[in-house]
Amino acid sequence: MAPSLILRLVAAPTASRLAYVDWLRGLACILMFQTHCYDAWLSPEARGTVFFKWSQIGGTLPAPLFLFMAGFSLAIVMQKLRSKNFRPSAIALKTIRRGAEVLGLGLLFRLQEYVISWGWAPKSDLARVDVLNAIGVSIILMGITCWIVTAMSRDGGSLRAPVMAAAGVAFAISLITPMLWTVWRPTWLPWPLESYVNGVHNLNQPQPWLFPIFPWAAFAFVGLAAGFSLHSGWARRLNAAAFMLAGAAGALIILLARSLDHSPFQLYPVYDFWHTSPNFFWIRVGIVLIILPLSYFLCQSAAGRRTFSPLIQLGQTSLLVYWVHIEFVYGRYSILTPRGVSIGKASLGLLTIFISMLLLSVLRTRLKRTARPTAA
Repeated sequence: MAPSLILRLVAAPTASRLAYVDWLRGLACILMFQTHCYDAWLSPEARGTVFFKWSQIGGTLPAPLFLFMAGFSLAIVMQKLRSKNFRPSAIALKTIRRGAEVLGLGLLFRLQEYVISWGWAPKSDLARVDVLNAIGVSIILMGITCWIVTAMSRDGGSLRAPVMAAAGVAFAISLITPMLWTVWRPTWLPWPLESYVNGVHNLNQPQPWLFPIFPWAAFAFVGLAAGFSLHSGWARRLNAAAFMLAGAAGALIILLARSLDHSPFQLYPVYDFWHTSPNFFWIRVGIVLIILPLSYFLCQSAAGRRTFSPLIQLGQTSLLVYWVHIEFVYGRYSILTPRGVSIGKASLGLLTIFISMLLLSVLRTRLKRTARPTAA
């Protein structure tokens, strides 16, 4: 049944003007799968290879993509609500409510993982700040920011103030992150709250494998600014050229960030390029902005509209596949021996996860379509 299903899917079109949004989420899913699979399964010997190091470098992009697209998608939703004459307060309340829902899902996910891992998972895992927590808090903060900016703006219909505010918040978060991880740590907060600031968890030092507001929320605010900009009146007039400008801006940001990283002048007493550096943050922003027009042109091409795209499909159900795959990679029901297999075997496991999650995604989409007439 599975082969025939896949053959039917290949002929299925992906006609949607915003298909590139799902494509980018799907790309984040693919990068996430490979990062998690190789990290979870490779033996100590395999983890010392160049292959593993490059796989983990690729793993620096999934979370920025997810957060960027959260902000980007929120800008599209806000624009639609504005076009329907929703008041700024109503838009903000809807946004904050959505952020609270995502944060609640993040807390529920941690509870599920704790219950499944009953007996060997520490209770502190319940308060772990994961990517869903970061997305939820970021959406709440974006809703509050846009509410304040719109209330203070003389021209409530202009997007200039929200774009500048979102970009400014992202810039401020990226600049202050190194200090909040080192000399400005809010140690007076209980560790579950401090962890939302710098990912300290209960380990007395910020942990780079967690997703605190600083710096992760900044990716969402950049996405918000990009979403407002690329769905504004001037961008619609420029059409594809607006996306090309976004890609060019991404390239310039990368060049500037690399130049600052190699500068002899250092602003911070502790400089950690891979974890807190504003330069590495903006390099990743630049990469995302370069990928953005590539996804747009690919999805708008004739071939992109006619053929089935696994990335678009995964992107449409990114929360589901994120939620499910974790248990079969890191959890009690891992399909391979943790930290005990070769690169080849881990790659086969990765292929298995990819196909399984794709089929799960398709099933979810079809069940949702089938349920719509019944609900109506």
